[in-house]
Amino acid sequence: MEAESLRVLLVDADADRAALVSSGLEAAGYEVVALVSDTADLTRLARESGAEVIVCDLDDPGRDALESMRALNRDEPRPVVLFAERGEPEQIEAALEAGVAAYVVEGLAPGRVRPVIEVAIRRFRAHHAMRMELEATRATLAARTVIDRAKARLMEQGRLTEEEAYRRLRRAAMDQGKRIADVAQALLNNI
Repeated sequence: MEAESLRVLLVDADADRAALVSSGLEAAGYEVVALVSDTADLTRLARESGAEVIVCDLDDPGRDALESMRALNRDEPRPVVLFAERGEPEQIEAALEAGVAAYVVEGLAPGRVRPVIEVAIRRFRAHHAMRMELEATRATLAARTVIDRAKARLMEQGRLTEEEAYRRLRRAAMDQGKRIADVAQALLNNI
């Protein structure tokens, strides 16, 4: 993503500071598509504005702000860059667990906005890719478990070898145009 094409949702409760930050973002090549004063309903705001990156300039990110960021990360994943005045280790840890891609202490300096956002985007992409890979691995493991259970049931009921049970599941899946795991789950549900 090039900076020129990035749409930014800016969250800042301080109107004067927000105007400066917005100008800095635009000078760095970003398009500020929405400016809000708090993180309430951040997921909806991100979705409606079409923002690709969320930049929050908060004095002290509280529990509600972090929960809103957690909901955003779960429902509408986007890179979130958090500029804060303070950064206690447990506060930083909570922000990272909520899905914040970059936590920058001592506020937003115009000269470092672009590199921080670029690093946050790359970190977000890497984390998101790992999360997708983990979900795919979990799904594969769950499917394999279901298939193994269905094979065991077929082996027990039909006195089949493991290979014969698997062939039956595979043949049924091909005949029905379904995945083997779906056929295996249906078999387990019906017996």
